[in-house]
Amino acid sequence: MSSYSPTLAPLQHETYRRIWFASLASNFGGLVQAVGAAWMMTTITASEDMVALVQTSTALPIMLFSLVSGALADNFDRRRVMLTAQCLMLTVSAILTLCALLGWVTPWLLLLFTFLIGCGTALNNPSWQASVGDMVPREDLPNAVTLNSMGFNMTRSVGPAIGGIIVAAAGAAAAFAVNTVSYFALIHALMRWKPALPISTLPRENLGSAIFAGLRYISMSPNLEKVLVRGFIFGIGASSVLALLPIVAINLVSGGPLTYGFMLGSFGIGAIGGAALNARLREALSSELIIRYAFTGFAGSMALTASSPFVSLTCAGLLVSGACWVLALSLFNTIVQLSTPRWVVGRALSLYQTVTFGGIAGGSWLWGVAADRFGVSNALYGSAAVMLIGIVVGLRFAMPAFASLNLDPLNRFIEPALGLDITPRSGPIVILVDYQISDADLPEFLKLMAERRRIRIRDGARNWALMRDLENPGIWTETYHTPTWVEYIRHNQRRTQADADNTDRLRALHGGDEPPHVHRMIERQAIPPSDDIFHKAPIDLHH
Repeated sequence: MSSYSPTLAPLQHETYRRIWFASLASNFGGLVQAVGAAWMMTTITASEDMVALVQTSTALPIMLFSLVSGALADNFDRRRVMLTAQCLMLTVSAILTLCALLGWVTPWLLLLFTFLIGCGTALNNPSWQASVGDMVPREDLPNAVTLNSMGFNMTRSVGPAIGGIIVAAAGAAAAFAVNTVSYFALIHALMRWKPALPISTLPRENLGSAIFAGLRYISMSPNLEKVLVRGFIFGIGASSVLALLPIVAINLVSGGPLTYGFMLGSFGIGAIGGAALNARLREALSSELIIRYAFTGFAGSMALTASSPFVSLTCAGLLVSGACWVLALSLFNTIVQLSTPRWVVGRALSLYQTVTFGGIAGGSWLWGVAADRFGVSNALYGSAAVMLIGIVVGLRFAMPAFASLNLDPLNRFIEPALGLDITPRSGPIVILVDYQISDADLPEFLKLMAERRRIRIRDGARNWALMRDLENPGIWTETYHTPTWVEYIRHNQRRTQADADNTDRLRALHGGDEPPHVHRMIERQAIPPSDDIFHKAPIDLHH
Protein backbone atom coordinates (compact mmCIF):
# COMPACT_ATOMS: atom_id res chain seq x y z
CA MET A 1 0.00 0.00 0.00
CA SER A 2 1.26 3.48 -0.85
CA SER A 3 2.49 5.66 2.01
CA TYR A 4 1.14 8.76 0.27
CA SER A 5 -1.99 10.48 1.54
CA PRO A 6 -4.69 11.06 -1.12
CA THR A 7 -3.60 14.67 -1.56
CA LEU A 8 0.04 13.63 -2.09
CA ALA A 9 -0.73 10.59 -4.28
CA PRO A 10 0.18 12.36 -7.58
CA LEU A 11 3.79 12.69 -6.33
CA GLN A 12 4.18 8.95 -6.90
CA HIS A 13 4.44 9.72 -10.62
CA GLU A 14 8.05 10.64 -11.43
CA THR A 15 7.47 13.21 -14.17
CA TYR A 16 4.84 15.06 -12.21
CA ARG A 17 6.99 14.96 -9.06
CA ARG A 18 10.07 16.35 -10.83
CA ILE A 19 8.21 19.21 -12.50
CA TRP A 20 6.20 19.97 -9.35
CA PHE A 21 9.34 20.46 -7.26
CA ALA A 22 10.94 22.56 -10.02
CA SER A 23 7.78 24.66 -10.09
CA LEU A 24 8.23 25.38 -6.38
CA ALA A 25 11.52 27.13 -7.15
CA SER A 26 9.98 29.03 -10.07
CA ASN A 27 6.95 30.07 -8.04
CA PHE A 28 9.20 31.22 -5.21
CA GLY A 29 11.13 33.44 -7.59
CA GLY A 30 7.93 34.82 -9.10
CA LEU A 31 6.58 35.79 -5.69
CA VAL A 32 9.84 37.45 -4.68
CA GLN A 33 9.71 39.38 -7.96
CA ALA A 34 6.08 40.39 -7.30
CA VAL A 35 7.03 41.82 -3.89
CA GLY A 36 9.91 43.72 -5.47
CA ALA A 37 7.74 45.13 -8.27
CA ALA A 38 4.88 46.16 -5.99
CA TRP A 39 7.18 47.77 -3.46
CA MET A 40 9.30 49.50 -6.12
CA MET A 41 6.13 51.05 -7.53
CA THR A 42 5.31 52.54 -4.13
CA THR A 43 8.77 54.17 -4.07
CA ILE A 44 8.67 55.68 -7.58
CA THR A 45 5.08 56.97 -7.60
CA ALA A 46 2.58 58.27 -5.07
CA SER A 47 -0.45 57.14 -7.11
CA GLU A 48 -2.41 54.32 -5.46
CA ASP A 49 -4.04 53.24 -8.71
CA MET A 50 -0.55 52.85 -10.30
CA VAL A 51 0.37 50.52 -7.43
CA ALA A 52 -2.77 48.47 -8.11
CA LEU A 53 -1.90 48.41 -11.84
CA VAL A 54 1.12 46.21 -11.04
CA GLN A 55 -1.34 43.40 -10.31
CA THR A 56 -3.42 44.36 -13.38
CA SER A 57 -0.40 44.30 -15.70
CA THR A 58 0.39 40.75 -14.58
CA ALA A 59 -3.17 39.45 -14.90
CA LEU A 60 -4.18 41.32 -18.09
CA PRO A 61 -2.09 39.20 -20.52
CA ILE A 62 -3.67 36.06 -19.10
CA MET A 63 -7.07 37.53 -19.92
CA LEU A 64 -6.01 38.68 -23.41
CA PHE A 65 -3.90 35.78 -24.66
CA SER A 66 -4.88 32.63 -22.78
CA LEU A 67 -7.41 31.52 -25.40
CA VAL A 68 -4.72 31.60 -28.09
CA SER A 69 -2.37 29.80 -25.70
CA GLY A 70 -5.04 27.15 -25.08
CA ALA A 71 -5.34 26.49 -28.81
CA LEU A 72 -1.55 26.15 -29.00
CA ALA A 73 -1.62 23.75 -26.03
CA ASP A 74 -4.15 21.48 -27.78
CA ASN A 75 -2.43 21.52 -31.18
CA PHE A 76 1.31 21.56 -30.42
CA ASP A 77 3.76 19.76 -28.15
CA ARG A 78 2.86 21.20 -24.73
CA ARG A 79 6.38 20.66 -23.43
CA ARG A 80 7.82 22.89 -26.17
CA VAL A 81 5.19 25.54 -25.52
CA MET A 82 6.12 25.59 -21.82
CA LEU A 83 9.83 25.77 -22.61
CA THR A 84 9.22 28.73 -24.89
CA ALA A 85 7.25 30.50 -22.17
CA GLN A 86 9.88 29.86 -19.51
CA CYS A 87 12.70 31.14 -21.73
CA LEU A 88 10.67 34.27 -22.51
CA MET A 89 10.13 35.02 -18.81
CA LEU A 90 13.81 34.31 -18.04
CA THR A 91 14.89 36.85 -20.67
CA VAL A 92 12.46 39.55 -19.53
CA SER A 93 13.41 39.06 -15.87
CA ALA A 94 17.12 39.36 -16.67
CA ILE A 95 16.58 42.64 -18.55
CA LEU A 96 14.39 43.98 -15.71
CA THR A 97 17.16 43.15 -13.22
CA LEU A 98 19.70 45.03 -15.33
CA CYS A 99 17.45 48.08 -15.70
CA ALA A 100 16.78 48.16 -11.95
CA LEU A 101 20.51 47.98 -11.16
CA LEU A 102 21.16 50.88 -13.53
CA GLY A 103 18.30 52.95 -12.08
CA TRP A 104 16.40 53.14 -15.38
CA VAL A 105 13.03 51.84 -14.14
CA THR A 106 10.07 54.25 -14.40
CA PRO A 107 6.47 53.43 -13.41
CA TRP A 108 5.39 52.70 -16.98
CA LEU A 109 8.55 50.73 -17.77
CA LEU A 110 7.96 48.60 -14.68
CA LEU A 111 4.39 47.93 -15.85
CA LEU A 112 5.74 46.94 -19.28
CA PHE A 113 8.12 44.38 -17.78
CA THR A 114 5.43 42.91 -15.50
CA PHE A 115 3.09 42.78 -18.51
CA LEU A 116 5.68 40.82 -20.53
CA ILE A 117 6.19 38.40 -17.64
CA GLY A 118 2.41 38.03 -17.55
CA CYS A 119 2.52 37.18 -21.28
CA GLY A 120 4.91 34.33 -20.49
CA THR A 121 2.55 33.13 -17.77
CA ALA A 122 -0.38 33.31 -20.20
CA LEU A 123 1.53 31.15 -22.69
CA ASN A 124 2.69 28.67 -20.05
CA ASN A 125 -0.40 28.07 -17.91
CA PRO A 126 -2.81 26.31 -20.33
CA SER A 127 -0.08 23.90 -21.45
CA TRP A 128 1.03 23.22 -17.87
CA GLN A 129 -2.46 22.65 -16.53
CA ALA A 130 -3.50 20.55 -19.53
CA SER A 131 -0.29 18.50 -19.14
CA VAL A 132 -1.21 17.44 -15.62
CA GLY A 133 -3.70 14.99 -17.14
CA ASP A 134 -0.84 13.57 -19.24
CA MET A 135 1.36 13.04 -16.17
CA VAL A 136 -1.12 11.43 -13.75
CA PRO A 137 -4.08 9.05 -14.20
CA ARG A 138 -7.57 10.53 -14.18
CA GLU A 139 -8.36 9.36 -10.64
CA ASP A 140 -5.41 11.40 -9.34
CA LEU A 141 -6.29 14.52 -11.34
CA PRO A 142 -8.34 16.38 -8.66
CA ASN A 143 -5.56 15.86 -6.10
CA ALA A 144 -2.91 16.91 -8.63
CA VAL A 145 -4.80 20.18 -9.24
CA THR A 146 -5.03 20.71 -5.48
CA LEU A 147 -1.35 19.85 -5.06
CA ASN A 148 -0.45 22.47 -7.67
CA SER A 149 -2.32 25.06 -5.62
CA MET A 150 -0.71 23.79 -2.43
CA GLY A 151 2.75 24.03 -3.96
CA PHE A 152 2.18 27.57 -5.13
CA ASN A 153 0.84 28.60 -1.75
CA MET A 154 3.66 26.86 0.12
CA THR A 155 5.96 29.27 -1.67
CA ARG A 156 3.47 32.07 -1.10
CA SER A 157 3.68 31.46 2.65
CA VAL A 158 7.44 32.09 2.75
CA GLY A 159 8.25 33.75 -0.59
CA PRO A 160 6.71 37.16 0.10
CA ALA A 161 8.24 37.33 3.59
CA ILE A 162 11.66 36.43 2.19
CA GLY A 163 10.98 38.83 -0.69
CA GLY A 164 10.28 41.56 1.83
CA ILE A 165 13.58 40.81 3.59
CA ILE A 166 15.45 40.86 0.27
CA VAL A 167 13.86 44.16 -0.78
CA ALA A 168 14.50 45.73 2.62
CA ALA A 169 18.13 44.55 2.68
CA ALA A 170 19.24 44.79 -0.96
CA GLY A 171 16.54 46.56 -2.95
CA ALA A 172 14.10 45.50 -5.65
CA ALA A 173 16.87 44.65 -8.14
CA ALA A 174 17.96 41.77 -5.90
CA ALA A 175 14.39 40.43 -5.89
CA PHE A 176 14.34 40.55 -9.70
CA ALA A 177 17.68 38.71 -9.82
CA VAL A 178 16.32 35.91 -7.59
CA ASN A 179 13.40 35.49 -9.98
CA THR A 180 15.76 35.31 -12.97
CA VAL A 181 17.73 32.43 -11.42
CA SER A 182 14.55 30.57 -10.39
CA TYR A 183 13.59 29.67 -13.97
CA PHE A 184 16.57 27.36 -14.57
CA ALA A 185 15.29 24.41 -12.48
CA LEU A 186 11.97 24.25 -14.31
CA ILE A 187 13.60 24.63 -17.73
CA HIS A 188 15.90 21.71 -16.87
CA ALA A 189 12.97 19.56 -15.67
CA LEU A 190 10.98 20.26 -18.83
CA MET A 191 13.95 19.38 -21.03
CA ARG A 192 14.18 15.98 -19.28
CA TRP A 193 10.49 15.20 -19.80
CA LYS A 194 9.84 13.05 -22.87
CA PRO A 195 6.03 12.82 -23.16
CA ALA A 196 4.37 10.17 -25.30
CA LEU A 197 2.70 12.35 -27.90
CA PRO A 198 -0.61 11.07 -29.36
CA ILE A 199 -0.45 9.96 -32.96
CA SER A 200 -2.97 11.69 -35.18
CA THR A 201 -3.69 10.98 -38.83
CA LEU A 202 -5.46 14.32 -39.18
CA PRO A 203 -3.82 17.61 -40.12
CA ARG A 204 -3.40 20.17 -37.34
CA GLU A 205 -6.27 22.64 -36.94
CA ASN A 206 -5.42 26.19 -37.91
CA LEU A 207 -5.39 28.65 -35.04
CA GLY A 208 -8.66 30.40 -35.88
CA SER A 209 -10.59 27.15 -36.30
CA ALA A 210 -9.10 25.73 -33.11
CA ILE A 211 -10.17 28.79 -31.09
CA PHE A 212 -13.66 28.69 -32.57
CA ALA A 213 -13.95 24.95 -31.84
CA GLY A 214 -13.01 25.59 -28.21
CA LEU A 215 -15.55 28.40 -27.83
CA ARG A 216 -18.23 26.26 -29.46
CA TYR A 217 -17.52 23.32 -27.16
CA ILE A 218 -17.68 25.47 -24.04
CA SER A 219 -20.86 27.27 -25.17
CA MET A 220 -22.57 23.87 -25.47
CA SER A 221 -21.31 22.63 -22.08
CA PRO A 222 -23.56 23.86 -19.23
CA ASN A 223 -21.11 22.81 -16.48
CA LEU A 224 -18.37 24.98 -17.97
CA GLU A 225 -20.66 28.00 -18.34
CA LYS A 226 -21.42 27.88 -14.60
CA VAL A 227 -17.72 27.81 -13.75
CA LEU A 228 -17.03 30.79 -16.00
CA VAL A 229 -19.74 32.94 -14.41
CA ARG A 230 -18.74 32.18 -10.82
CA GLY A 231 -15.02 32.37 -11.60
CA PHE A 232 -15.41 35.85 -13.09
CA ILE A 233 -17.24 37.15 -10.02
CA PHE A 234 -14.71 35.53 -7.68
CA GLY A 235 -11.85 37.09 -9.66
CA ILE A 236 -13.33 40.59 -9.38
CA GLY A 237 -13.92 40.32 -5.63
CA ALA A 238 -10.74 38.44 -4.67
CA SER A 239 -8.40 40.71 -6.66
CA SER A 240 -8.60 43.37 -3.95
CA VAL A 241 -6.42 41.46 -1.50
CA LEU A 242 -3.38 41.23 -3.80
CA ALA A 243 -3.88 44.60 -5.48
CA LEU A 244 -4.30 46.67 -2.31
CA LEU A 245 -2.16 44.82 0.22
CA PRO A 246 0.89 47.12 -0.20
CA ILE A 247 -1.39 50.09 0.56
CA VAL A 248 -2.97 48.22 3.50
CA ALA A 249 0.53 47.61 4.89
CA ILE A 250 1.38 51.33 4.70
CA ASN A 251 -1.92 53.08 5.45
CA LEU A 252 -3.92 50.76 7.70
CA VAL A 253 -1.28 49.06 9.86
CA SER A 254 1.62 51.53 9.44
CA GLY A 255 4.09 48.91 8.22
CA GLY A 256 6.88 48.56 5.66
CA PRO A 257 8.12 45.94 3.16
CA LEU A 258 8.60 43.33 5.89
CA THR A 259 5.03 43.82 7.08
CA TYR A 260 3.80 43.46 3.50
CA GLY A 261 5.81 40.26 3.09
CA PHE A 262 4.47 38.76 6.32
CA MET A 263 0.90 39.63 5.35
CA LEU A 264 1.31 37.88 2.01
CA GLY A 265 2.87 34.98 3.89
CA SER A 266 -0.23 34.72 6.08
CA PHE A 267 -2.34 34.55 2.94
CA GLY A 268 -0.11 31.74 1.66
CA ILE A 269 -0.25 29.76 4.91
CA GLY A 270 -4.04 29.97 4.83
CA ALA A 271 -3.98 28.69 1.26
CA ILE A 272 -1.89 25.68 2.30
CA GLY A 273 -4.46 24.90 4.97
CA GLY A 274 -7.25 25.17 2.42
CA ALA A 275 -5.41 22.83 0.06
CA ALA A 276 -4.83 20.30 2.86
CA LEU A 277 -8.55 20.29 3.67
CA ASN A 278 -9.65 20.16 0.04
CA ALA A 279 -9.92 16.38 -0.38
CA ARG A 280 -11.92 15.94 2.86
CA LEU A 281 -14.25 18.81 1.99
CA ARG A 282 -14.95 17.32 -1.44
CA GLU A 283 -16.00 14.08 0.27
CA ALA A 284 -18.19 15.77 2.89
CA LEU A 285 -19.73 18.74 1.04
CA SER A 286 -21.24 19.50 -2.33
CA SER A 287 -19.23 21.64 -4.74
CA GLU A 288 -21.79 24.46 -4.48
CA LEU A 289 -21.59 24.48 -0.68
CA ILE A 290 -17.78 24.67 -0.81
CA ILE A 291 -17.99 27.65 -3.17
CA ARG A 292 -20.52 29.40 -0.93
CA TYR A 293 -18.25 28.97 2.08
CA ALA A 294 -15.31 30.30 0.02
CA PHE A 295 -17.22 33.41 -1.07
CA THR A 296 -18.50 34.02 2.47
CA GLY A 297 -15.12 33.53 4.10
CA PHE A 298 -13.43 35.87 1.65
CA ALA A 299 -16.05 38.56 2.23
CA GLY A 300 -15.56 38.34 5.99
CA SER A 301 -11.79 38.45 5.62
CA MET A 302 -11.90 41.60 3.48
CA ALA A 303 -14.22 43.31 5.95
CA LEU A 304 -11.83 42.45 8.79
CA THR A 305 -8.81 43.69 6.81
CA ALA A 306 -10.61 46.95 6.05
CA SER A 307 -11.36 47.65 9.72
CA SER A 308 -8.27 46.26 11.50
CA PRO A 309 -5.44 48.58 12.65
CA PHE A 310 -3.42 45.60 13.98
CA VAL A 311 -1.00 43.50 11.92
CA SER A 312 -1.82 40.32 13.86
CA LEU A 313 -5.57 40.69 13.33
CA THR A 314 -5.13 41.49 9.64
CA CYS A 315 -2.89 38.44 9.22
CA ALA A 316 -5.55 36.28 10.90
CA GLY A 317 -8.10 37.50 8.37
CA LEU A 318 -5.67 36.82 5.52
CA LEU A 319 -5.33 33.21 6.68
CA VAL A 320 -9.06 32.80 5.97
CA SER A 321 -8.93 34.55 2.60
CA GLY A 322 -5.96 32.41 1.54
CA ALA A 323 -7.86 29.21 2.37
CA CYS A 324 -10.94 30.45 0.50
CA TRP A 325 -8.82 31.47 -2.50
CA VAL A 326 -7.36 28.00 -3.01
CA LEU A 327 -10.63 26.19 -2.28
CA ALA A 328 -12.52 28.16 -4.91
CA LEU A 329 -9.90 28.29 -7.67
CA SER A 330 -8.82 24.64 -7.35
CA LEU A 331 -12.46 23.53 -7.41
CA PHE A 332 -13.16 25.62 -10.51
CA ASN A 333 -10.07 24.18 -12.21
CA THR A 334 -10.98 20.60 -11.26
CA ILE A 335 -14.53 20.92 -12.62
CA VAL A 336 -13.19 22.29 -15.92
CA GLN A 337 -10.73 19.40 -16.29
CA LEU A 338 -13.23 16.69 -15.33
CA SER A 339 -15.87 18.16 -17.65
CA THR A 340 -13.63 18.38 -20.73
CA PRO A 341 -12.08 15.71 -23.03
CA ARG A 342 -8.35 15.82 -23.72
CA TRP A 343 -8.68 17.21 -27.27
CA VAL A 344 -10.06 20.53 -25.98
CA VAL A 345 -8.93 20.71 -22.34
CA GLY A 346 -6.25 23.33 -23.03
CA ARG A 347 -8.79 25.66 -24.62
CA ALA A 348 -11.34 25.10 -21.86
CA LEU A 349 -8.75 25.86 -19.18
CA SER A 350 -7.54 28.89 -21.10
CA LEU A 351 -11.03 30.35 -21.38
CA TYR A 352 -11.58 29.73 -17.69
CA GLN A 353 -8.32 31.57 -17.02
CA THR A 354 -9.29 34.34 -19.43
CA VAL A 355 -12.54 34.95 -17.60
CA THR A 356 -11.16 34.56 -14.07
CA PHE A 357 -8.03 36.62 -14.65
CA GLY A 358 -10.11 39.11 -16.58
CA GLY A 359 -12.05 39.53 -13.36
CA ILE A 360 -8.79 39.83 -11.43
CA ALA A 361 -7.32 42.38 -13.87
CA GLY A 362 -10.50 44.46 -14.00
CA GLY A 363 -11.04 44.15 -10.26
CA SER A 364 -7.46 45.21 -9.50
CA TRP A 365 -7.94 48.39 -11.52
CA LEU A 366 -11.42 48.96 -10.03
CA TRP A 367 -10.26 48.60 -6.43
CA GLY A 368 -7.20 50.74 -7.10
CA VAL A 369 -9.37 53.58 -8.42
CA ALA A 370 -11.81 53.09 -5.53
CA ALA A 371 -8.97 53.23 -2.99
CA ASP A 372 -7.61 56.40 -4.63
CA ARG A 373 -10.99 58.15 -4.46
CA PHE A 374 -12.75 56.68 -1.44
CA GLY A 375 -9.98 55.17 0.67
CA VAL A 376 -8.57 51.66 0.91
CA SER A 377 -11.02 50.56 3.62
CA ASN A 378 -14.07 51.42 1.52
CA ALA A 379 -12.54 49.64 -1.47
CA LEU A 380 -12.13 46.47 0.60
CA TYR A 381 -15.72 46.74 1.84
CA GLY A 382 -16.78 46.99 -1.82
CA SER A 383 -14.92 43.80 -2.70
CA ALA A 384 -16.63 42.03 0.23
CA ALA A 385 -20.01 43.11 -1.21
CA VAL A 386 -19.06 41.61 -4.60
CA MET A 387 -18.34 38.30 -2.89
CA LEU A 388 -21.79 38.30 -1.31
CA ILE A 389 -23.30 38.95 -4.75
CA GLY A 390 -21.43 35.84 -5.96
CA ILE A 391 -23.34 33.76 -3.41
CA VAL A 392 -26.68 35.04 -4.71
CA VAL A 393 -25.66 34.35 -8.33
CA GLY A 394 -25.13 30.74 -7.26
CA LEU A 395 -28.89 30.34 -6.99
CA ARG A 396 -28.96 30.53 -10.79
CA PHE A 397 -25.49 29.14 -11.64
CA ALA A 398 -24.95 26.43 -9.03
CA MET A 399 -21.78 24.37 -9.28
CA PRO A 400 -22.23 20.85 -10.72
CA ALA A 401 -21.57 17.73 -8.67
CA PHE A 402 -18.10 16.22 -8.51
CA ALA A 403 -19.16 13.12 -10.47
CA SER A 404 -16.63 12.50 -13.21
CA LEU A 405 -17.78 11.61 -16.72
CA ASN A 406 -15.78 9.18 -18.81
CA LEU A 407 -14.46 11.55 -21.46
CA ASP A 408 -12.05 9.12 -23.08
CA PRO A 409 -12.52 8.79 -26.87
CA LEU A 410 -15.37 6.47 -27.86
CA ASN A 411 -13.34 5.04 -30.76
CA ARG A 412 -16.32 3.43 -32.47
CA PHE A 413 -16.01 5.40 -35.69
CA ILE A 414 -14.39 3.69 -38.67
CA GLU A 415 -13.69 5.89 -41.66
CA PRO A 416 -15.88 4.54 -44.48
CA ALA A 417 -14.62 3.44 -47.89
CA LEU A 418 -15.78 6.00 -50.43
CA GLY A 419 -16.79 5.50 -54.02
CA LEU A 420 -15.76 9.03 -54.93
CA ASP A 421 -12.17 10.24 -54.94
CA ILE A 422 -12.02 13.28 -52.64
CA THR A 423 -9.32 15.12 -50.70
CA PRO A 424 -9.37 15.81 -46.94
CA ARG A 425 -10.41 19.41 -47.67
CA SER A 426 -13.25 18.48 -50.04
CA GLY A 427 -16.65 19.72 -48.94
CA PRO A 428 -19.09 20.84 -47.75
CA ILE A 429 -20.15 17.44 -46.42
CA VAL A 430 -23.83 16.76 -45.71
CA ILE A 431 -24.77 13.89 -43.37
CA LEU A 432 -28.25 12.35 -43.12
CA VAL A 433 -29.14 9.61 -40.61
CA ASP A 434 -32.49 7.81 -41.08
CA TYR A 435 -34.45 6.44 -38.10
CA GLN A 436 -37.66 4.43 -38.04
CA ILE A 437 -39.56 5.46 -34.90
CA SER A 438 -42.98 4.31 -33.65
CA ASP A 439 -45.51 6.86 -32.35
CA ALA A 440 -45.27 5.41 -28.84
CA ASP A 441 -41.54 6.17 -28.72
CA LEU A 442 -41.74 9.74 -30.05
CA PRO A 443 -41.48 11.60 -26.68
CA GLU A 444 -38.34 9.69 -25.72
CA PHE A 445 -36.91 10.02 -29.24
CA LEU A 446 -37.38 13.80 -29.30
CA LYS A 447 -35.82 14.12 -25.86
CA LEU A 448 -32.77 12.12 -26.97
CA MET A 449 -32.55 14.14 -30.18
CA ALA A 450 -32.40 17.39 -28.21
CA GLU A 451 -29.35 16.00 -26.42
CA ARG A 452 -28.03 14.70 -29.74
CA ARG A 453 -28.22 18.21 -31.20
CA ARG A 454 -26.11 19.60 -28.34
CA ILE A 455 -23.49 16.84 -28.78
CA ARG A 456 -23.34 17.29 -32.54
CA ILE A 457 -22.94 21.08 -32.46
CA ARG A 458 -20.51 20.89 -29.54
CA ASP A 459 -18.26 18.57 -31.59
CA GLY A 460 -18.31 20.68 -34.76
CA ALA A 461 -21.52 20.00 -36.70
CA ARG A 462 -23.32 22.87 -38.44
CA ASN A 463 -26.88 23.41 -39.66
CA TRP A 464 -28.25 20.56 -37.55
CA ALA A 465 -31.90 19.74 -38.21
CA LEU A 466 -34.42 16.97 -37.55
CA MET A 467 -36.94 16.19 -40.29
CA ARG A 468 -40.02 13.93 -40.56
CA ASP A 469 -41.14 12.24 -43.76
CA LEU A 470 -44.61 13.50 -44.76
CA GLU A 471 -45.45 10.35 -46.75
CA ASN A 472 -43.94 7.92 -44.23
CA PRO A 473 -44.35 9.62 -40.80
CA GLY A 474 -42.44 6.85 -39.05
CA ILE A 475 -39.24 7.90 -40.84
CA TRP A 476 -37.19 10.64 -39.15
CA THR A 477 -33.97 12.04 -40.61
CA GLU A 478 -31.23 13.78 -38.67
CA THR A 479 -29.11 16.04 -40.87
CA TYR A 480 -26.07 18.24 -40.34
CA HIS A 481 -23.13 19.70 -42.28
CA THR A 482 -19.37 19.87 -41.81
CA PRO A 483 -17.17 22.22 -43.86
CA THR A 484 -14.82 19.51 -45.16
CA TRP A 485 -14.30 15.76 -45.10
CA VAL A 486 -11.45 16.06 -42.58
CA GLU A 487 -13.73 18.05 -40.27
CA TYR A 488 -16.30 15.25 -40.54
CA ILE A 489 -13.64 12.74 -39.44
CA ARG A 490 -12.53 15.09 -36.65
CA HIS A 491 -16.17 15.51 -35.55
CA ASN A 492 -16.60 11.75 -35.12
CA GLN A 493 -13.28 11.25 -33.36
CA ARG A 494 -14.30 13.82 -30.74
CA ARG A 495 -17.14 11.63 -29.46
CA THR A 496 -16.52 10.37 -25.93
CA GLN A 497 -17.50 7.35 -23.87
CA ALA A 498 -20.01 9.56 -22.04
CA ASP A 499 -21.80 10.18 -25.36
CA ALA A 500 -22.28 6.46 -26.01
CA ASP A 501 -25.44 6.28 -23.90
CA ASN A 502 -27.26 8.71 -26.19
CA THR A 503 -26.20 6.78 -29.29
CA ASP A 504 -27.16 3.40 -27.82
CA ARG A 505 -30.59 4.57 -26.66
CA LEU A 506 -31.37 6.07 -30.06
CA ARG A 507 -30.43 2.82 -31.77
CA ALA A 508 -32.64 0.91 -29.34
CA LEU A 509 -35.63 3.05 -30.39
CA HIS A 510 -34.91 2.49 -34.09
CA GLY A 511 -37.40 -0.02 -35.48
CA GLY A 512 -35.59 -1.23 -38.59
CA ASP A 513 -33.85 -4.56 -38.97
CA GLU A 514 -30.61 -2.76 -39.85
CA PRO A 515 -28.93 0.07 -37.89
CA PRO A 516 -29.97 3.63 -38.79
CA HIS A 517 -28.81 4.30 -42.33
CA VAL A 518 -26.18 7.02 -42.75
CA HIS A 519 -25.96 9.01 -46.00
CA ARG A 520 -22.66 10.84 -46.53
CA MET A 521 -22.89 13.35 -49.33
CA ILE A 522 -20.78 16.15 -50.77
CA GLU A 523 -22.56 19.33 -51.75
CA ARG A 524 -22.16 20.38 -55.38
CA GLN A 525 -23.54 23.28 -57.43
CA ALA A 526 -25.57 22.43 -60.53
CA ILE A 527 -24.47 25.59 -62.39
CA PRO A 528 -21.10 27.33 -62.76
CA PRO A 529 -20.36 29.91 -60.03
CA SER A 530 -20.54 32.73 -62.57
CA ASP A 531 -24.15 31.76 -63.30
CA ASP A 532 -25.31 31.75 -59.69
CA ILE A 533 -27.20 35.02 -60.17
CA PHE A 534 -30.42 34.80 -62.14
CA HIS A 535 -30.52 37.56 -64.76
CA LYS A 536 -33.99 38.79 -65.66
CA ALA A 537 -34.73 39.80 -69.25
CA PRO A 538 -35.05 43.55 -69.73
CA ILE A 539 -38.60 44.81 -69.43
CA ASP A 540 -39.95 46.61 -72.46
CA LEU A 541 -41.84 49.57 -71.08
CA HIS A 542 -43.31 50.46 -74.50
CA HIS A 543 -45.77 47.55 -74.57
